[in-house]
Amino acid sequence: MHARNPWKWYAIGCLMAACAFASGQALAWGKRKPDEPGGATAGAKAKDPAATLERCEAPLGTLTVVEDQGGDWYRYLTSDLRLPSTIPLMRMLIQQSNCFVVVERGRAMQNMMQERALQEMGEIRAGSNFGKGKMVAADYTLNPSINFSTSNAGGLGALIGAFGGKAEIAGALISGLRFKKSETILALIDNRSGVQIAMAQGQGRKTDFGLGVGGGAGGLGAWSNTPEGKVIALAFADAYNHLVRALREYQPQQVEGGLGKGGRLKVGD
Repeated sequence: MHARNPWKWYAIGCLMAACAFASGQALAWGKRKPDEPGGATAGAKAKDPAATLERCEAPLGTLTVVEDQGGDWYRYLTSDLRLPSTIPLMRMLIQQSNCFVVVERGRAMQNMMQERALQEMGEIRAGSNFGKGKMVAADYTLNPSINFSTSNAGGLGALIGAFGGKAEIAGALISGLRFKKSETILALIDNRSGVQIAMAQGQGRKTDFGLGVGGGAGGLGAWSNTPEGKVIALAFADAYNHLVRALREYQPQQVEGGLGKGGRLKVGD
C-alpha cells in the first residue's frame, strides 16, 4: 500500500475551503433556499413555491411548453451538464403561479391517444368517457431557451493535477465551474394566430469557484443537486416573473388595416 502524502491532501483541502469561501455557497447544495424553485402544485394550489414566484388571482388561459431540442443550448444542457429537459421545471413554475393552466402536448400525449384508441376498439369499459371532444385546447405555447456564459476551469484542473488529485476530486471541484452566468429567454406565442404575445429574459449567476457535491455523472442529474442546475432554475424563475409582470400590463399590438394584411412598410413598383 502506498504511503499517503499528508501535504497533498492538506493542499487539496485548503483549495476546497478556499473555493467554498470564494463562492459564498455552502457545500450542501441539496438544501433549498427560499427563492429557489421547488415544492409542489395541485390545481390552483401551490405547496412550498419559491418565495419570490409571482402569482395570479386567475389563469390567463391554457398553455403548453415546447423546447427546441435541436438547439446548441439543449445539447450543452443535456450532454455536457447532464441536466434534464427544462419542461418539467417550467410546468411546475407555471402551475404554482396560477397564471396559466398547463395542458399536455409532450410524451404523455401518446398515452392519452392510446386510451382513445382502446376506446375505439371497444376495449374500454362503458362509461369511461374517452370520447371525442374531451381535450382542452392550448391557447398559448411557451418556448424556453438558455444562453451560457462559460468560464475556463483549466487552471484549477492543472492545479489539482499538480497535486496528483484523484479523478473524483477533480470532478467534484470542476463540476461547479462550467459557466459563470446563465441567461434564459421565454417566448409566449398565441397558438391561433402565431403572434408572439410576450418575451422575457432572466439571469442566474455564480462565481468562478463553486463546489459541486460529487464527481460522478449521477451528481449532475437534477436541478436541485448541482450548482449549474440551481443557477439555471433561478434564471428561469427570474424570466418567468418578468413575463408575468409584463403580461399584467399587456396591450395587443395593432397594425392599421389588420395583422398579416400587407403591413405599413410598402415596397416600390
